Amino acid sequence: MGTLRNLKYRKLKASYLMIKTIKRKIMTLYSDLGYQIARWQHRKNLPLLEKSDRQIVDTLEREGVCVTTLTDIGLSSGSEMLKAAQNLVSKMEKANNDHLDQKWPQIYTITGLPEFSNWAKETRLLNIIENYIGLPITFHGVHLRKDFASEHQFGTLLWHSDAEDRRIIKIFVYLHDVEEEHGPFQYIPRSLTSLFSWQYYRLYYKLWKSNYMGIDDQDVETVIPQSAWKFCPGSAGTIVLVDTKNVLHHGTVREQDRTTLFFCYTANPPERPDLCSQFWNDIYPQGELLLSEDLIEI
Repeated sequence: MGTLRNLKYRKLKASYLMIKTIKRKIMTLYSDLGYQIARWQHRKNLPLLEKSDRQIVDTLEREGVCVTTLTDIGLSSGSEMLKAAQNLVSKMEKANNDHLDQKWPQIYTITGLPEFSNWAKETRLLNIIENYIGLPITFHGVHLRKDFASEHQFGTLLWHSDAEDRRIIKIFVYLHDVEEEHGPFQYIPRSLTSLFSWQYYRLYYKLWKSNYMGIDDQDVETVIPQSAWKFCPGSAGTIVLVDTKNVLHHGTVREQDRTTLFFCYTANPPERPDLCSQFWNDIYPQGELLLSEDLIEI
């Protein structure tokens, strides 16, 4: 009798889970449809772009990544921002992590410092990003980040995609010359992993199996050969604009430390606002600490 009761319970539980999964899928499809309709409706409100800025958006649509420089993009506050960032870097304490096998990045939230928020909110830059995202956008904030030398892949050194929204623009600014030994940003071009390609489903199945924590070079190479992976080295002031949701990417294993700025933009509101709070809450120390006399060692 007990066995029969347990069997009925397991069947009911399985049915409940199946119904719950189907409802979640239907809600996701409904939400995605609403998102696409909203983008279509907003097309008439998109700001006009100069030819060079339109080329940035076209490159993002095609490849998911566009590499430029502070000089080429030509925003008036760029030199002031770079100078302020390099000043902050000079004040960063040496991390006490030589004994660790996995050296996690040293991160400061500097959203509140005007040199960075002023650049991030330049009208021309916002217009480029809005044209790519296709909806009214919001700037969440900026991190100053030092990634340390590592001999193996872990964390963001694994191939991954971000989840804050359906389309995300993150802007990485190199604060020093970044060559192969510094672990430059690397990505799989979006043109090779379109939604209707077999490669897309193979890669994202592997990512799903990892619980979206990331996959290593060997896993990726079974789907996309290394010859198709794109490195982004560059001199100080290099800018990498990337849709971190729709492009599989990572930082490469490095022999020397790498210091960068990370800016984050999404639609307003984003699909996952909880994941955006790291750019303004107190999960990381505030950059103002670096400008104070009582510097707290991390």
